[in-house]
Amino acid sequence: MNLSRVLPFAKELLQKVVEPGGIVVDATMGNGHDTVYLAELVGETGQVYGFDVQEKAVTNTKERLQERGLENRAQILLKGHESVKEVIPSDQHGQVQAAIFNLGYLPGSDKQIITKPDSTLKAVQSLLDILRPGGLIILVVYYGHEGGSEEKEQLMSYLKELDQPTAHVMQYQFINQKNNPPFLIAVEKR
Repeated sequence: MNLSRVLPFAKELLQKVVEPGGIVVDATMGNGHDTVYLAELVGETGQVYGFDVQEKAVTNTKERLQERGLENRAQILLKGHESVKEVIPSDQHGQVQAAIFNLGYLPGSDKQIITKPDSTLKAVQSLLDILRPGGLIILVVYYGHEGGSEEKEQLMSYLKELDQPTAHVMQYQFINQKNNPPFLIAVEKR
């Protein structure tokens, strides 16, 4: 048996909850890899809402989707993930199957543009409101950059206080790796 690394494990978890025709969120599109993966999972009748605050992320994601003929399955938004509840139509609230975040900065871009604790916490809270029961929020936490530890600490503090009847929260990480390896948090709505 091989232990899954963090990103493949995130995909394994998504496969378990995302069904064809589903509604999902890529809260931090970055280079578009998760958006494409989610678009494949939801199929022709599903919908991905992709969020990012950087034009480069929007461009990269649109190009990846077009290369695979998946652009009609995703709404790509140049907006922060904290606006998720306002963007997703109210008739879809309670139907969102999953969301994924890659916290930190866009690889190959300006390392000063990072996810922030306030917007991340607002997005997680909003997603918990609009997820269906059994829905999943996956947070891949990169924190080895300036500002990363602060976001990690605030996020962990918030998640540890979530009421157990509201959500189950799991942390998956390798504890003997050096240089602040990323870890995964999965939040399952009850």
